[in-house]
Amino acid sequence: MPGQWLLLGRLTIFALFFHFLLYFSNFNTTETPLQSNKPIIIPPSHPTPEFTLLIGILSRADNYLHRHFLRLIYGIQHSPIAQIDVKFVFCNLTKAEQRILIALEIIRYNDIIILNCSENMNNGKTYTYFSSLPQILSVHYDYVMKADDDTFIRLVELESSLRPLPRTDLYYGFVIPCASQDPFVEYMSGMGFLLSWDLVEWIAASDIPAKNREGPEDKVVGSWLRMGKKGKNRFSNKPAMYDYPGTNGRCSHDLIPETVAVHRLKRWERWAHVIRYFNVTKGLKPSKLYHID
Repeated sequence: MPGQWLLLGRLTIFALFFHFLLYFSNFNTTETPLQSNKPIIIPPSHPTPEFTLLIGILSRADNYLHRHFLRLIYGIQHSPIAQIDVKFVFCNLTKAEQRILIALEIIRYNDIIILNCSENMNNGKTYTYFSSLPQILSVHYDYVMKADDDTFIRLVELESSLRPLPRTDLYYGFVIPCASQDPFVEYMSGMGFLLSWDLVEWIAASDIPAKNREGPEDKVVGSWLRMGKKGKNRFSNKPAMYDYPGTNGRCSHDLIPETVAVHRLKRWERWAHVIRYFNVTKGLKPSKLYHID
């Protein structure tokens, strides 16, 4: 009997000791992923960016193939000085297959913004895009760009052109009419124009854009800024932004090395020409798995 009590006492002490260790191993301020449901935050391995930029590519939900192609185009470009996020923007989904396929895209890429609107070109989509951002984004950007999905943007050249420019009250792009060099004469082309964040907030809050949202989207944005006496800092990046050679009169010219953006790439052969000219595939490494002459 004394031996049984001794054994029971030892087991009790062992159990209390085990419970003690388990309790204090969980009471730890440096939890491992298995001990916590908190997200793992990996600090950036690069210096703090000089500025941040959101590029919203206005497109349509059904343009699956072209979205994947543009992911390749922008995914292989690297920004040395800025944080640049590229997202695809369209209005409410209308088909059952869209809800499935686009949900998969969002899970995989997280690069889609779905606006609360009916798909359109000149009936307020651009207004909805800019005016929604202050409410739907968890952080603000220094700049926000609207771009067409037939525009090729060279990110390093874009950020280099933005680097010396003001961070507020900025309206940047390719001024219309094509022959003009005066950024105040009319408005910036819809191929790709950029606003500083304070102007995005103004669009969201002001009655001027809200009451004048319909019409050619690029021209309408210019009229908002003119009526509101906004965009005092303007920059028209010619000749670095232009339409593809031979497609649009004086808005077009030959490809040049200092290009920031080329517009009207509506055919695959035009994209191939631009990609070849700027040697976009220079990162391709030799391999026995393929041969590309």
